[in-house]
Amino acid sequence: MKTMFVGNLAPETREDDVRELFSQFGKVRGVKISMDVFSGNCRGFALVDMEGHETRAAIAGLNGTQYKGKALKVTEEQPKTKGRGGRR
Repeated sequence: MKTMFVGNLAPETREDDVRELFSQFGKVRGVKISMDVFSGNCRGFALVDMEGHETRAAIAGLNGTQYKGKALKVTEEQPKTKGRGGRR
């Protein structure tokens, strides 16, 4: 299973919207939308889990396409790297 980062989502986007959008490329295993605590609106990005070959098809088919008036940014999630953040 692979995870995709989906950016530039409209504030009114909900989990069912993202699931429906990505389901045209295969079985969606999971969707996590980042929601604003105060407004209850989407913060503009989500993570979507699909099988590997379906992930590649979804990225190719959706990256740069218009959804709810915004051009989506769909990429494979990059693993977090340990940085030098914080104080010395």
